[in-house]
Amino acid sequence: MGKKLVMAQRRGETRALCLGAAMVVCAVITYYILGTTVLPLYQKSVWTQESTCHLIETNIRDQQELEGKKVAQYPCLWVNVSAVGRWAVLYHTEDTRDQNQQCSYIPGSLDNYQMARADVEKVRDKFHEHQVFYCFSTTQENETSVLYRRLYGPQTLLFSLFWPTFLLTGGLLIIAMVKINQSLSILAAQK
Repeated sequence: MGKKLVMAQRRGETRALCLGAAMVVCAVITYYILGTTVLPLYQKSVWTQESTCHLIETNIRDQQELEGKKVAQYPCLWVNVSAVGRWAVLYHTEDTRDQNQQCSYIPGSLDNYQMARADVEKVRDKFHEHQVFYCFSTTQENETSVLYRRLYGPQTLLFSLFWPTFLLTGGLLIIAMVKINQSLSILAAQK
């Protein structure tokens, strides 16, 4: 009976060590992937200065062409704000600015024109409700655009690093507990 128990413990310890090692390896791979994808985007982001924006004007433009997509026309929102003592164009995110510099907000679903138009009108109404809001600007003097929301901010970086850190910590704890259990069983056997 005692020999079967020892063999079962060894198999369980081996499986637990393999689980802990696999968790550590997965965490290291995830850190590498995040280090080559998310971290460079965070470091390249120039939108670091948080500012207060005051709404000046909003305008819905009906016929816009989106680069890279086969959408004939779609409505988009154009927003002018006053930020850091100058006039600026507000863009929803960095990607909005890259897709079409003539639009501050591009609706998510462009398949149905009426739904896209309703989405743009809803966003415009929210801007009119809250005419003073926080935005992100760059420290460059000649830049005339600001962002409503950063895609690659510190919160995104921390959220991206949370799960791999949790995985790494869990794997190391499993390995440590198995090693402590093995050393305690050796000490108990010697007495």
